Order: sequence, then C-alpha cells, then structure tokens
Amino acid sequence: MARAAVKAKQAQKAKAQPAPKARARGRRKHASGGNPNQQLFFVRMRRRAKPAYFILAFLFALTFAFLGVGSGSGGLSQLFDNLNIFHSSGTSVSHALKEVQKHPSDPKGFRDLATAYEAKGDTANAIGALQQYTDIRPKDAKAWTELGGLEMTNAQDFISQYQNAYEAEQLAAPDQAILPSSTSPVGKALGTNPIERASATELNTSVSDLAQRVQLAYSNAISSYRKVTSLEPKNANTWFQLAQAAQTSGDNTTAVSAYRHYLKLNPNGSTAAQIRALIKSLTTK
Repeated sequence: MARAAVKAKQAQKAKAQPAPKARARGRRKHASGGNPNQQLFFVRMRRRAKPAYFILAFLFALTFAFLGVGSGSGGLSQLFDNLNIFHSSGTSVSHALKEVQKHPSDPKGFRDLATAYEAKGDTANAIGALQQYTDIRPKDAKAWTELGGLEMTNAQDFISQYQNAYEAEQLAAPDQAILPSSTSPVGKALGTNPIERASATELNTSVSDLAQRVQLAYSNAISSYRKVTSLEPKNANTWFQLAQAAQTSGDNTTAVSAYRHYLKLNPNGSTAAQIRALIKSLTTK
C-alpha cells in the first residue's frame, strides 16, 4: 500500500510539469543573434586594423602635401619621378645618338647628346654636340654660355698637354741646351746627336700642334661669349665672362673693352675698384 501511494504521488507530479521542448536542429544561436565566434573575429580584425588605418591616413596626407594636389602638380607621376622609380636620371650617349640619327633637325637630340657627353667627362664631343645645337638654336644664350665654358675647359686641357709635351721635348734632347749653336765653328765640329735630334723633332711637332689647339680653343671660347653679349647686351655677367676669357687667352684689347662694358652696367659693384685697376694694368702692357 505504501509503495502504491508513492507511485501515485509521483505520477501526479509528472502530469503537473510541462513537457520539454524538442531541440532545434542546425547551428546553436546566440542570445543576441548571429554566431558569437564570427562576431568576435570581426571585432578583433577591426581592433588590429586601426593602426593600419592611421598609417594610411598619414601617408595619404603626406602625399597630398608632397605633390601639392590642387596646385597644378603632376600627381602620382610626379611622385614616381621624384622617387626616381620609373624615371631615368639622364639620357645615355647611345640613346642620344639614336635620337639624333632619327631626328637630325631636332635640337633636343643634340642638347641631350651634349649633356650625356658632359656627364661622361668627354669635353671635346660635348662641344661638338653643343655647336650643332647652337646652329639650330642660335639665340639660346644659355647654350652659348655653356659652350664658352666647355671651350675654356678644353683650352686648359690642351695647356696641360702642351706643358707635358714641352718638358718631354727638353728631356729628349738635353744636349741642345748646353751645346753651342750649330752655325758656329765649334757647333759644326761637335755636330748633334742624331737620335736626340729625331726625337726632339717629333716632339717639337706635337708641341707646335698643341699650341695651335690652345689658341683655337681660346678663340672659340671668346667667340661664344661674344655671341652671349650680343644676345644679352645689358647683362653685366656676360661681359665679365668675355673679359675673363679674353684676358686668360692673352687678348688684352678684348678684355679691356669687355671690362669697361661691365663697369658701365655695374659701376658700383663690390669689385669695381679692382676691375678699374686691372684695366689700367692691361692697358700699360
């Protein structure tokens, strides 16, 4: 009887409790909706991305300041040019030669060729290319000034070669400096060393040739600077360059005239007194 009473009481309790709900199939849902793991992943990604966003914003602002956007700059192409990534630093000699051969009447090719030769230190060929450029663009005062400078450099190079050749000539025939003249009786009797004479004759020809090259280079430089003064007659610096070139070459007449033109344009310059004294010394020679 006692067992039957306990079982009856348990049955009554079971009827009083609601039936359990069936478990839903599929992924377990979070209380706020969505996948909690997925939401956590995007939160982490956003947190990690914040420093990158700041870096990109800084670089973007820096690029605007660097390029001067809105002020007529070249945009990203200018950025690449300034960084020297896709832009060549200069035209090579071979490229410039091809350019000249393809467009022989285009002055740009000769201008690029002269610059390429100058970069290599080839003064002679740079002069030739620049002369061809000025033949096409005879009113380019800047090019004439550059040409005059190159010709002055060329003259200095020839002077160095001349000095070396002259010293070699003296060393090749040392007896000639101490022996009496060949026209004197003693000189006829002693004669000359045929080996030294032949070597000295050859070197003498080289010395004479270099002397002519020096004079020609100075003459060309003076002509180039004269051209600049004709194109820019009111530019005092052009007259000073002409005066310096002429004085260095020994053409005192041209030097004095150019110095006087300089003083007319710049009478109160810091070197005016020195130039007046220089003119006085050149005119008394």
